[in-house]
Amino acid sequence: MSIALTEIRRSPLRFGLLTAAVGLLLALVLFLATVGGALLSRITGALERQSAPVLVFAVEARRNVQASLIAPGVAERVAAVPGVAAVAPWVTRGFTLRTGAGLRDGTLIGYEPGGPGAPTDIVEGRLPRMNGEAVLSALDAEAGFEVGSTVRVLPGGSPLEIVGLAEGASFAVQPTLFTPYEGFTAIARRAFPDAGPVLPSVLAVAPAPGEDPVALARRITEAVPGVEALDRQTAVASVPGTDAIRSSLGLLLGLAFVVVVVVIGFFFLIFAVQKADVFTLLLAMGTPARSLVGGLALQVVLVVGVGSLLATGLLAALATTGDRAFPISVDPGLALGTGATAVALSLLAALGAVRRIVRIDPAAAVRGGGGELA
Repeated sequence: MSIALTEIRRSPLRFGLLTAAVGLLLALVLFLATVGGALLSRITGALERQSAPVLVFAVEARRNVQASLIAPGVAERVAAVPGVAAVAPWVTRGFTLRTGAGLRDGTLIGYEPGGPGAPTDIVEGRLPRMNGEAVLSALDAEAGFEVGSTVRVLPGGSPLEIVGLAEGASFAVQPTLFTPYEGFTAIARRAFPDAGPVLPSVLAVAPAPGEDPVALARRITEAVPGVEALDRQTAVASVPGTDAIRSSLGLLLGLAFVVVVVVIGFFFLIFAVQKADVFTLLLAMGTPARSLVGGLALQVVLVVGVGSLLATGLLAALATTGDRAFPISVDPGLALGTGATAVALSLLAALGAVRRIVRIDPAAAVRGGGGELA
């Protein structure tokens, strides 16, 4: 191991440049993963950060909340399914919002106060207690659009007072307001008086204590014709457009990891070739091959480990310049997982260099063929 550290001290520029390159590549991986996660949260956060473990869709909607309409009488049939503790309507529509700073496109969600489907993670203020009050997605708070302000829903001009902020409660990458279902119904009728009855988009279901949401969702789907029930995690993953984002993000992250592995693999393979004479002599002097291989592995771990720390530091610096509407933050779990994955893949990439070392014939040192391979 001391040989490996000595080699790093003797070639600080070479190892320093490699570490910097790995750090920049891993910083790109972390940035892509963080931005992708933030984008997905902006699309699906309102579903993920609501209290109902099970959501019931109209089967024709194909798991699309905005295309789903629950017919009258369905809620009663769902409530009769064994294992269901509570059922509440949950509806979402897009409206134009007039704020103190001008007009904004937004999403309005109606839920039953005290029932399943309420926003969670209130970071400021409180939940609505009456019609005309709303909780706003925290990322969208700004001048004229914060706790204590009043917005008007267009068309119709219905007022909504913002009484709280909910972390991560955005939907469809728009400012999102949760308001009592009865109040939502009044707003929708005022905005579109000829549109007919206001039907729920989905039903929010609370399972009985000890009931598995996945099993309950399957039971509801089998028992109630014309609906498809999903547990919350599946409903979030099924939001239209998210699969394409996840696939694209996965491809980019995979390509970035491939570059890291190729860079590490070629560097240490070339290093093993250049140091073949030294390795031959050390083996001839009785140094075990496993010591040389262990030293190489230590160098890989140090280079990629320090590169991971550098990447995390770069992302933390970038996070200080992030926009509140699309924040960037350092996820310790993501950083640790990315670093560990990079180390594991880099050790595999170094197998070519390891193979080069273990094939060296120590006898070549006394035959005058230093560095020649058996």
